[in-house]
Amino acid sequence: MNANFPTVTIDVILDRHSAKEVLTAILHSILFHRLFGTVKPQTFEVLDVTMPGVSDPEMEQLVTEKVDIFWKGIESGANKRGQMIVTFSEKKAKKSWFQVYVGEEEVPWEQWIVNAEMRQPKSDRDRQEFNANLASTLLKALNVMLTHTSSERGRTAVPLITNATGISPFPIKIAVKVGGVELG
Repeated sequence: MNANFPTVTIDVILDRHSAKEVLTAILHSILFHRLFGTVKPQTFEVLDVTMPGVSDPEMEQLVTEKVDIFWKGIESGANKRGQMIVTFSEKKAKKSWFQVYVGEEEVPWEQWIVNAEMRQPKSDRDRQEFNANLASTLLKALNVMLTHTSSERGRTAVPLITNATGISPFPIKIAVKVGGVELG
């Protein structure tokens, strides 16, 4: 894949108890920072960390669907590692050899990779330490989102917005991989 666009990576270690909630909050926060339409905000409280989200039925359904696919993939197999990959693209005119317009193609301009690993705390003390580490990871993830989207590289990655209808002028894809295999 062409890597001439920024890729932002977030690594997170989850447990069964909070996995869906954490992944939902992370995906919503990425969308919150990268949707350019009129976004109705909402917040997610995860382990005393407040994360921004998008209150939009279509986006909420997309996130819920992908988190469920990820969860089922992790639950059904021996593999406890997976990725959720959010790709923002722009539609560009696709031309053939003779510069004849042959439709549109989606060209990625930014990608966010959430690497998730499932682990289970063994005791209550482990759980406290696990939750503290996870809360710290979420704060770091938010910092990465803010730093990237406000940086020169993050700002210049965004193509010119020519179509301002809806919540996103750009196609958004969320791919789910568990054990290197793309699911659903």
